[in-house]
Amino acid sequence: MKFSKFGQKFTQPTGISQLMDDLGDALKSDQPVNMLGGGNPAKIDAVNELFLETYKALGNDNDTGKANSSAIISMANYSNPQGDSAFIDALVGFFNRHYDWNLTSENIALTNGSQNAFFYLFNLFGGAFVNEHSQDKESKSVDKSILLPLTPEYIGYSDVHVEGQHFAAVLPHIDEVTHDGEEGFFKYRVDFEALENLPALKEGRIGAICCSRPTNPTGNVLTDEEMAHLAEIAKRYDIPLIIDNAYGMPFPNIIYSDAHLNWDNNTILCFSLSKIGLPGMRTGIIVADAKVIEAVSAMNAVVNLAPTRFGAAIATPLVANDRIKQLSDNEIKPFYQKQATLAVKLLKQALGDYPLMIHKPEGAIFLWLWFKDLPISTLDLYERLKAKGTLIVPSEYFFPGVDVSDYQHAHECIRMSIAADEQTLIDGIKVIGEVVRELYDNK
Repeated sequence: MKFSKFGQKFTQPTGISQLMDDLGDALKSDQPVNMLGGGNPAKIDAVNELFLETYKALGNDNDTGKANSSAIISMANYSNPQGDSAFIDALVGFFNRHYDWNLTSENIALTNGSQNAFFYLFNLFGGAFVNEHSQDKESKSVDKSILLPLTPEYIGYSDVHVEGQHFAAVLPHIDEVTHDGEEGFFKYRVDFEALENLPALKEGRIGAICCSRPTNPTGNVLTDEEMAHLAEIAKRYDIPLIIDNAYGMPFPNIIYSDAHLNWDNNTILCFSLSKIGLPGMRTGIIVADAKVIEAVSAMNAVVNLAPTRFGAAIATPLVANDRIKQLSDNEIKPFYQKQATLAVKLLKQALGDYPLMIHKPEGAIFLWLWFKDLPISTLDLYERLKAKGTLIVPSEYFFPGVDVSDYQHAHECIRMSIAADEQTLIDGIKVIGEVVRELYDNK
């Protein structure tokens, strides 16, 4: 049996497929596994209780009987391809209430998770474009890339293009910083000089700029000044700025630094219900100019007929009454901030005298660890840790658009989830400490 080029692209090994396979195998294993890989959110009691309460209320919200409840309606009927209209209306009200963006329902579309959203957006703005300025009849198209202004970036972006990979990326400035008065931390910053001198940008071969905020995998939060500079560059070159808020404002709001969220017609904001604790609902949200929403809706119709409605049914009342924001601010954000503090403490205890640097924890549900001059690559470290029942994610997968063969830093870092329970953090970091100490000691 032979597959097309399309099929071959999606059946070859990828970083995201290996990650998800290993996570699935670990969940099925009869041996204990320290799950410090993957992006599954933590199980927070107050969060799960609110979701359960909301779910139960869906079955009892109509006097005519449970057969006509919101839960049944959401599961028994398609929405239109743009997504559940009640949820979209609730989101319009929420964003206008908190940010005064003057949105209408034409500015929001739903997708089956944010991964689905980026499949759409990266193929809308990256790949082959009609070359309207060419006088050469043989040059009817031009390939455009998605510009990632700061790598490392999200592992799931790498393979979503239908044909090939269309990325241009810029390596970061690395600054040593303090955190809570302690040494041993660093922070990535956008190298704007390198970005603005990128040939692909100057030559019109960039279709969009995209960044996650906070960044998966590092927990870095681009400053308001960096975001304003990126927005100005995007407008100057007449390309959209896409911002991935899967971990950011206003929900789940896992951001500890001072940051603000802005939107205009040249900005595309992406949100998700996954990190508030509903990853299985596969509900993504796109806020954009009406022309983009129309294109996304058309793609939904072809790929999915319509987005799933069950996540929308759960979230609609929580968005309408602002409980989703209260939950994010009062339960989710403090939980992960406490987890980050614990994980840093454990890592300092395990590797305090070794060349460990931690990216300054500014948000998201991960820590990004840099082992300077590590004797082996973190791909090899990943295998050694997996053999000892501890899963992390190696750094090599997080540099789409960059040839990292001669960039040593890209082979010396790991992403470690802090969403696990306290005992798993203790056990997993103990294993990481033992393996890494042995590597340096035998160097």
